[in-house]
Amino acid sequence: MYASREDIGYDFGDDSKVGSKPIKPNPNIDGGWAWMIVLSSFLVHILIMGSQMALGILNMEWLEEFNQSRGLTAWVSSLSMGITLIVGPFIGLFISMCGCRTTAIIGGILNALGWILSAYASNVHYLFLTFGVTAGIGSGMVYLPAVVMVGQYFQNRRALAQGLSTTGTGFGAFLMTALLKYLCTEFGWRNAMFIQGAISLNLCVCGALMRPLSPKELREKYVVRNDSEENQAKALSHSTETIKSNGVLGEETEKKEEAANEEVLGSVQHIETGGKSGSGRSMYGLRLFKTVSQLTVTVRKGFALWYSSYFGAASLFTNRVFVAFVIWALFAYSSFVIPFIHLPEIVKQYNLSRQDNVFPLTSIIAIVHIFGKVILGIISDLPCISTWNVFLMANFTLVTCILTLPLMQTYIGLAVVCALIGFSSGYFSLMPVVTEDLVGTKHLANAYGIIICANGISALFGPPFAGWIYDITQKYDFSFYIAGLLYMVGIIFLLIQPCIQKKQSREKSTEEAQV
Repeated sequence: MYASREDIGYDFGDDSKVGSKPIKPNPNIDGGWAWMIVLSSFLVHILIMGSQMALGILNMEWLEEFNQSRGLTAWVSSLSMGITLIVGPFIGLFISMCGCRTTAIIGGILNALGWILSAYASNVHYLFLTFGVTAGIGSGMVYLPAVVMVGQYFQNRRALAQGLSTTGTGFGAFLMTALLKYLCTEFGWRNAMFIQGAISLNLCVCGALMRPLSPKELREKYVVRNDSEENQAKALSHSTETIKSNGVLGEETEKKEEAANEEVLGSVQHIETGGKSGSGRSMYGLRLFKTVSQLTVTVRKGFALWYSSYFGAASLFTNRVFVAFVIWALFAYSSFVIPFIHLPEIVKQYNLSRQDNVFPLTSIIAIVHIFGKVILGIISDLPCISTWNVFLMANFTLVTCILTLPLMQTYIGLAVVCALIGFSSGYFSLMPVVTEDLVGTKHLANAYGIIICANGISALFGPPFAGWIYDITQKYDFSFYIAGLLYMVGIIFLLIQPCIQKKQSREKSTEEAQV
């Protein structure tokens, strides 16, 4: 059904033209430093996504401390999760201009600051600003680079690499749930947040490990990709031809801008060389002017790439399957987040706290989630298996579990459903792979930024919506039913659009053959 972006009739044309001369593969692609990138991304997922999955512990503390409604209190966790993902498109701009390493280090500092300031909260609204906004933006500035860097360093083992790195979410949910529960019991929730802020400074170390690939190394990766795709289908739809005729980024304009930029920098270099006999003050001014000029060129090129991805002739939104993917993301993520936020409260309602204290249901989801990501990643990398089909099957399993969960009122029943939720939600490791297949490596940062932005909107409104439904009905059942139905709508979009695209491509090929 789906194998690559060629199969759905869309190509940004970002792969380099390769001659017949063989090029030795770079040892850092699919190996070498690439595994350090996986380790860095793994730790980022533990510290960011794992911590957010454990916020149900703090949510109960906030309910008791501030005595506010469940719907209002849930906004704290939702803002943090949602903003982490919603800022994705803007973080893509930062990455285009500053690179992944600088963006991640700044984000690590912001995230730690948000946790520490939240320890002094006097009300829920204070937490909206410090934990929801500040920590959320910081998390987004680290999370997106962690995903993008893995995509840049891997070609043949992308699904496995993403699966291994994103297992940090499961490990983190398990570890952070236990850690926050212990810290809240021993030191209180305020000191727990302060300690967690200090731990979050390790995100800066993770960012420092994100060594960027040189342009030469990126070209070598494209060579590997082109060689691996030579035997794939060559038929492209009308949308592809339109995009190529308009140009990837307006290639002529881009070349003119590069020539102008080089001319500016060249003139600065000439002035600097000719002015060596001048005073020290004038030389300092020339060097400052050169630095500012180089920075301006970098910012202009980064903004041009970011702008063209969203609004240019080769906008990501001209890819209909990608648009369907975005619509799916708007409904999907809340179905995964709602159980993490509200399961501790559901367990308390069903009088299952004794069993849950022995082995929390959220920990079951987290542990099985680890195996789900690795196993689904290994399966998707098999040559005879379609990543897209694995992705869809996992989605169907997850939505079934969400609709089934309210029917379970025993610990064993809830544990089985939570285990299935954990395994099927392992498809998160496939999202960057599917996105890269749709748009290519060059546009991965901006495209995945849009996807996680849609996920962020879903996460932002999901838990408060569930809390609001509970405040009205005094039950969580309807929250899961409505979330599951909306999730099913998103899956239907994923099923329909590629079929329509393929049908249009076949009809066009038939018409051309008849002519």
